[in-house]
Amino acid sequence: MRFLADFRLKALLPPVTAREIQVPQNIDRRSFLTAAAGGLVVISLGGCTSDTVDGKKRPHYVMVFDQNKCVGCGECKRACNEANHLPPGRSRVLLQRMPGPERHYIRVSCQQCVDSPCVKVCPTGACHHDPETNIVTMNTDRCVGCKYCIAACPYNARWINPETKVADNCDFCLHSKNLAAGELPGCVAHCRFHALSFGDLNDPNSFVSKLLKAKDTVRIRPWLGTEPTLRYIPVVKTGVR
Repeated sequence: MRFLADFRLKALLPPVTAREIQVPQNIDRRSFLTAAAGGLVVISLGGCTSDTVDGKKRPHYVMVFDQNKCVGCGECKRACNEANHLPPGRSRVLLQRMPGPERHYIRVSCQQCVDSPCVKVCPTGACHHDPETNIVTMNTDRCVGCKYCIAACPYNARWINPETKVADNCDFCLHSKNLAAGELPGCVAHCRFHALSFGDLNDPNSFVSKLLKAKDTVRIRPWLGTEPTLRYIPVVKTGVR
């Protein structure tokens, strides 16, 4: 995968001009394929979410990657693969070495956008925002492997799992860790150099809330308006002169 700053900007799918129907919430893979065989063009209207759940404010989970602390050991990748039972040779997390004489790395993974192009183009609602956490995740029973979400992602961070045959992405270990109980994603928990931080930005007492108030961070391609929740603390060390 190319260096994150050089990612190709992929255009979203062209406007749909054929017949449009609203996707039922209980559509499954077989139902979608049956409709597709009949010539219907299906679009998803499931990109909208609410800021509250049962009267309580929804958590806003964010992850912070500190380039100054990452040494490129790859422990985060191994922990991710183990926690999410990924097939050999595939990972939701990659570390890309930045050009230059010094060893600096960048985390390449799903940016967990608030306004997610992948969710908007998914024709079955398989790619969606989890109603309790607003994390972008997958319903594998509804994914038909159309790859619309992969084409729509401007960060080149989605792929087809060769074992499940459905689209995959980093979802902060939503289905393998108990985030509500304070359990950390696998990559964060196993980072020995504390290059990764994770927590609820809506909680003013959380570590990430205090960290983002104290540190300058950047987001990848903010001009796209996707509002990524993955933040980067850029390299500040200039070396000895």
